[in-house]
Amino acid sequence: MKRDERYRLVLEHFRNEMPEVTTELEFGSVFQLLVAVVLSAQCTDKRVNQVTPDLFRRYPDAKTMAQAEADEIFEYVKSVSYPNSKAKHLVELSRMLVERFKGQVPSDMNQLLELPGVGRKTANVMQAVAFGQSAMPVDTHVYRVSHRLGLVSKSDNTPLKVEQTLKKHIPAADLSLAHHWLLLHGRYVCTSRSPHCAKCPLEAVCPKQLEGSRLEH
Repeated sequence: MKRDERYRLVLEHFRNEMPEVTTELEFGSVFQLLVAVVLSAQCTDKRVNQVTPDLFRRYPDAKTMAQAEADEIFEYVKSVSYPNSKAKHLVELSRMLVERFKGQVPSDMNQLLELPGVGRKTANVMQAVAFGQSAMPVDTHVYRVSHRLGLVSKSDNTPLKVEQTLKKHIPAADLSLAHHWLLLHGRYVCTSRSPHCAKCPLEAVCPKQLEGSRLEH
């Protein structure tokens, strides 16, 4: 099967089955989404959603969080992965937002990447979810599923290369949705160690490119 045909079938399936989908992170503002995404790095959305309600009640915006110290934020986020560095980043990015952006989260990619703790994936999530731009954040799920479904090649061996290839083949109107489609498919169906191939609706078109994954052959 040619790659263009594979993309057509995969995208057609998701358009029909998940026409409206968004992040599973819970937030009440653009700033709170940024905080949640920073906390979600190498951590589950479920865990992040457990800690953010109390955190946001105490620090609902950049101005209040900028006045905190890292050890104060740590007490709220200590159950997530890498809590020390994340607490430090949240205080630092809040202070930068107040000092440089009047407390508002910028939509520009380069400005987002200047914020402490914000990498390309996080910046792409903000563009896609908060600002409605065409963006393709590549996390571990998107990276894994893209390879397994044959949407990218073996030479696409970095998140940036996967992002670039997906953007070449997925229409701009579908790009941000496609991020969620691939992510959720990886989270609940095409899981890392034991993918649920028997109940996968894409099983018939999946080349099962498992080389390099943690799946036991």
